Amino acid sequence: MINKPDSNKARLTRHRRVRGKVFGTPERPRLNVFRSAKHIYAQLIDDVNGVTIASAASVEKGFELNGGNKEGAFKVGQMIAQKAAEKGITEVVFDRGGYIYHGRVAELAAGARESGLKF
Repeated sequence: MINKPDSNKARLTRHRRVRGKVFGTPERPRLNVFRSAKHIYAQLIDDVNGVTIASAASVEKGFELNGGNKEGAFKVGQMIAQKAAEKGITEVVFDRGGYIYHGRVAELAAGARESGLKF
């Protein structure tokens, strides 16, 4: 029997390594990304106080696109940027969650940048 490497375990190792370097403050929170097979989630996190400032996800009520593709991820990026703007946040630090900056993760970042977030 051949042992397959656990890709999620490897992702969590990468995420821990990145989290050692990326830290969110109230003025510049951390934009965290989580993706599953069907959906994508984004949170703005203040690590100083340990609170989530805002969140957006493809599972929210009224979200009409598919969260498992690039278009849906782009829309979630726009949603999180809009919620950040409402709270007066313009700059964030991007936490890709151990995922490769490619595909849906990159599209979410592009959507957030297009809507005014700087990172």
